[in-house]
Amino acid sequence: MNVEERIQELKAERKAIILAHNYQPPEIQDLADFVGDSLGLSQQAASTDAEVIIFCGVDFMAESAKILSPQKKVILPDAEAMCPMAAMCTDVELAPIKERYPEAAVVAYVNTSAAVKTLADVCCTSSNAVKVVGSIPQKRIIFVPDRNLGAYVQRFHPDKEILLWPGYCPTHHDITVGEVMEIKGKHPQAKLIVHPECTPEVIDLADHVSSTEGMIKYVRSSEAEEFIVGTEMDMTYRLSKVCPGKRYYPIPSAVCPNMKRIDGPSLLKALETLSPEIELSPETIEAARRPLERMMEIGRGD
Repeated sequence: MNVEERIQELKAERKAIILAHNYQPPEIQDLADFVGDSLGLSQQAASTDAEVIIFCGVDFMAESAKILSPQKKVILPDAEAMCPMAAMCTDVELAPIKERYPEAAVVAYVNTSAAVKTLADVCCTSSNAVKVVGSIPQKRIIFVPDRNLGAYVQRFHPDKEILLWPGYCPTHHDITVGEVMEIKGKHPQAKLIVHPECTPEVIDLADHVSSTEGMIKYVRSSEAEEFIVGTEMDMTYRLSKVCPGKRYYPIPSAVCPNMKRIDGPSLLKALETLSPEIELSPETIEAARRPLERMMEIGRGD
C-alpha cells in the first residue's frame, strides 16, 4: 500500500477531513478534501461531521479551525509550519498599543495568533478587509499585522486613520516591480492579478487586486486567456485545476517555505499519531471567537 492509499484508509478510520490551503504543494492539494483560503476552509470543516481536522497550512490557520470547531481534534502535520507575518504581532506587544488608543478599534487580520485575536474588536480577511473597516463606526483603526493590506484598505477609507502595524508577509512583500515588469514584458497580453499583501508599488501595476478566492472568481469571469499570478506560486496550480484551458505565469521568487513543510509522509504521520494537536484554552477560544463571528456577520468581500 502506497502513502496515498494509506492516507485515504486512515482518514476513513479516524473520521478525518483534510484541508489544504491554496499555497500548499500540488501533491497535498490533490490529497485534500477541500482546498481554499484559510477562513473558508475552517468554516467548511466546522460544517462537516468530521471528528478530526488535518489542516495543511500554517499555525494560525489551524488555530482558527480549532476556534470554530472546539469539539473537534485539529492537527497541524508540521509544528514548525508557522506564518512569519503572524509572528510579527503578539498579544504582549498589542496590549499596550490598545491601551494607548482606547478610542480605536482593533482590526485583526485572520493571519494572527489566537492570542492576538482575543484583543481584537473584529477580524478580517484579505477579501473583506475593506468592507470590515467601512462597517465599523470608529474613525481610528489599529490594523494588525500586515502594513501592506492596511495601506490597501486605507485607499478606500480616506476618512479613517489607520494605524499600521509594521508586519508584512515576506513572500508577497518581496515581489518587486522589476520582477513583475520582466514577466509582463514576456507576456504582454496577460492580466496581472495580485494579492493585497503585496507592496503598494506592485498593487499599482495590477489589473485586479484580490484574495486567492477572489482571483479564482476574476479568472472565471474574465475573457482573458493569460494571467500573471502575483501571489505564492502554487496558486497557479489551484487556478489550473479550477479554471483549466487558460495560461498562468507565477512569480518565480514567490515561494513560502513554511507552506512547503507538509508533504505526503508528514501528512501520513499526522493521521497515524493524531499529532501535533492544536490546543487552546476554553477562555482563549471564547475570546478569539467573538471577533471572528463579528466579521462573519459583516460578510465576505470579493
